[in-house]
Amino acid sequence: MSAALELRPLQLPPHEKRKLRNGLQLHLVPRGPLPLVAVRLVMRGGSVWDPIGRAGIANFAARLLRRGAGGRTADELSEAIDFVGAALGGYANEENVVLSLSCPSKHLEPMLELMGVLLLEPDFPESELELARRRTLAQLQNELDDPGALAERAWARAMWGDHPYGHETLGQKSSVEALSRADLVNFHRTRLGPVLAHLYVVGDINVDRITTVADRIFGQWTGGPQLAPRVPDWAGPERMGEVIIVDKPEQTQVQMRIGAAGVKRGHTDHFPLTVMNAVLGGGFTSRLIREIRVKRGLSYGASSSFDMMSNAGTFMVGSFTKTENINTLIDVALAEVKKMRAKGPTSLEANTMKRYISGLYPARLETNEALAGSIADVQHYGLPDDWITRYRDRINAVTAKEAARAAASHLFDKERVIVLVGNAQQLTPKVAKYGRVSVVKPDELG
Repeated sequence: MSAALELRPLQLPPHEKRKLRNGLQLHLVPRGPLPLVAVRLVMRGGSVWDPIGRAGIANFAARLLRRGAGGRTADELSEAIDFVGAALGGYANEENVVLSLSCPSKHLEPMLELMGVLLLEPDFPESELELARRRTLAQLQNELDDPGALAERAWARAMWGDHPYGHETLGQKSSVEALSRADLVNFHRTRLGPVLAHLYVVGDINVDRITTVADRIFGQWTGGPQLAPRVPDWAGPERMGEVIIVDKPEQTQVQMRIGAAGVKRGHTDHFPLTVMNAVLGGGFTSRLIREIRVKRGLSYGASSSFDMMSNAGTFMVGSFTKTENINTLIDVALAEVKKMRAKGPTSLEANTMKRYISGLYPARLETNEALAGSIADVQHYGLPDDWITRYRDRINAVTAKEAARAAASHLFDKERVIVLVGNAQQLTPKVAKYGRVSVVKPDELG
């Protein structure tokens, strides 16, 4: 390692793991000097496992936990939380349902008790259900009106097809309209339980005291799944080699997404791919920015990214341009991927990006919330215990040759899907050369 890449060891506070009798695992990280605490309760049960016809139920139920529990109204809960300067709420992603809390340490115990009420005694009031339904339907409509959000939605559908990773976390119009209070009660009873849950507490804490408090609040929690649900294997992009156009006739610009299979989280090539992708399209000095924005003025932005989940992952190149320039944009994007796949990054590019990634990494751990999230990721994805402390070391150990090998192994050749959002009548003859063209209406993705 060159002197320019010498780094101080990344020191983390001690991380103590304990388990309650009901199976709930505690991850306790004392961290000063600020009198603040972040709490994250992570339960495996996100949108991947939403049943057919009930897409979005995980996120819907998680958000409603805050809207009435233990006989207290949403306003009463908000008043109690706001009074002590705390933040408390729920959400779901593809694989987890999460309750998160941040507060001053002197108010931690009563806020943990309130978190327990939300988790164990949700009321799911009909009035709040209907309000949340209207808000969710409005958000869905906004997504169908927004070209960028529409491109992401269409891209996910084209990539994943019917695979569970293709479930929209927000849901679909028909499924949100169909959700009932009984569905939410059943979700809470069958999908949330202590055996697959982890409670992360980071900040100004006493480990023994928090263990006692957590046992008192969560120790009687029962039910839920006993075994982690399995995500089925993925055969690759559903619409391989196709071009999907979402017809927005009024658009003079085109949103473009090019998708392909990627890798799952924790893959052995994670670090070479991270360095390689930073060179290709992961930063403002990337090749895609240089070729698309700086040299040709086709767009203000262009990027590439890997989305890595437990059992599979994707790779995407994204940008936008005027309708008349779409062929140039696609050609340049495909050419840059091909060039990277053939030769990889130069040593200068790789070393520059290694310094960039390493320099930014500690900032990702500065807050208690960020550290709790990083530790939760290590647990959820089964990553090595030293994943965080040695992350920069592993990045800096990547050579240009290793990054090139990873690019050759994992970047697409012809196995890709192209999604465009724009005027289909104008776009169809332009892009037919890239594959079979299908045109869909925005409402078909709702």
